[in-house]
Amino acid sequence: MCRKISKSFICFLVLLLASSIFSLAASAKKPHYNITTDVTYPPFEFQKQNGSYTGIDVEIIRAIAKKENFSMTLKPISFNSGAQMVLSGQMDGIIAGMSITPERKQVYDFGTPYYKTGVVWAVAKKAKITKLSQLRGKTVALKTGTASADYAKSIQNKYGFKISYFNDSNTMYNDVAVGNSAAAFEDLPVMKYAIKNGLQLKIPNQKVANAGWYGFAVKKGKNQALLKAFDRGFAALKKDGSYDKIIKKYLGESQKSVSGSSASTAKSTSIWSLFKNNLPSFIDGVIETIKLTLVGILLASIWGILLGIFGVARSKIVRGFSNLMIYIFRGLPLLVLAFFIYIGMPHLLNMKIPAFIAGIVTLTLNEGAYTAAFVKGGFLSVDIGQMEAARSNGLSYWQSMHHIIMPQGIRIIVPSLINQFIITLKDTSILQAIGLVELTQTGNLIVARTQQGLQIWAIVAVIYLIMITLLTWLSNWVQNKLKVA
Repeated sequence: MCRKISKSFICFLVLLLASSIFSLAASAKKPHYNITTDVTYPPFEFQKQNGSYTGIDVEIIRAIAKKENFSMTLKPISFNSGAQMVLSGQMDGIIAGMSITPERKQVYDFGTPYYKTGVVWAVAKKAKITKLSQLRGKTVALKTGTASADYAKSIQNKYGFKISYFNDSNTMYNDVAVGNSAAAFEDLPVMKYAIKNGLQLKIPNQKVANAGWYGFAVKKGKNQALLKAFDRGFAALKKDGSYDKIIKKYLGESQKSVSGSSASTAKSTSIWSLFKNNLPSFIDGVIETIKLTLVGILLASIWGILLGIFGVARSKIVRGFSNLMIYIFRGLPLLVLAFFIYIGMPHLLNMKIPAFIAGIVTLTLNEGAYTAAFVKGGFLSVDIGQMEAARSNGLSYWQSMHHIIMPQGIRIIVPSLINQFIITLKDTSILQAIGLVELTQTGNLIVARTQQGLQIWAIVAVIYLIMITLLTWLSNWVQNKLKVA
């Protein structure tokens, strides 16, 4: 009896092992793609209350991946950055409500067009503007890199309005809602969806202009297997009715059930209710901000102190290197540096750079340059007579620096170092541009879903103030300890 059980158990193990081997072999052959999408472009892509992403584009690409048996990593990022990431090779494809235009066809290959759209313009709910001619002399809000922005630009001279550009739809909408801009141009389904979900704008003229198609895109000449898979999968979605179900789900009568946002009541739009309902997202944003800050401060301090020491070296070459690094990375805007490292460097290195690594490198180089400048200044501020006295007592140059100059210089620069720590924390907000979902980007995503800009940004501001206060207390405690020592 025991032998029969043993044989059965062994057979079971053999079958289980064989099944695992076949599964691994199958998964090894399964292609994997990195695909980018927009972060705030409902109903095509947006974040739900639980932190996951949904929308027409998201559901289409996921359904196609399932039908075509490929896996993917979906990377939500601002539209313009995502488009550049595809061209730099960081991403394999983009599905983000991208209009197919002749200019884009020169650098992208597009799959089967999957949605026909057109451009409308909207104004604040209480505005009395009813026609385009009334925009003369006023400012119009546009989203960078979009077909709606191109259309508005093409009629700017005719109607005499000024233009202000934004990287995401939500900020653009709110610029109009608060009265900074008179109108915004946007694709029809996106604008209608936002208004149905509480956006305080209206469309004065339902006439659709510049009708065109959205398309899935890859870099021209690259990822043709992915493009063919998209076309096959999309044809299958159209044939079995899945495509129509997705469109109806997001562009039907009931929009609030799709977005996951609460009904527009006094309770659901209060600061406390919004904070409580979105607490997990805020916590994730704070954790990402703290990670970036701590790692950035550590590496920037090490790099900055090292550059500062190089700046007072006896060798002209070493001093020249320090001065050059300080000059370059203190002179470059943080955002430009982030884009160069995350989007530009992959062109040169022919390799992908993770967003978190790119963010840390950006903070290290930029904040480290500022740290180096005041570290060098602190060392040079110590009376030169102390160096001469140390050398006359038989100490070498570096012994004099290590035992006499540096300890005094470090004490001098502590207040500046603390201030730089606080600046580093605030500068992490800029890294949202390369797709890092830190606290500021978390705020953007929640506002896009709830349309409650005032309350959400008040919450984000308070959280930042709390973090900065805690960091300041910690820094002051360290400074007092150093004084006592």
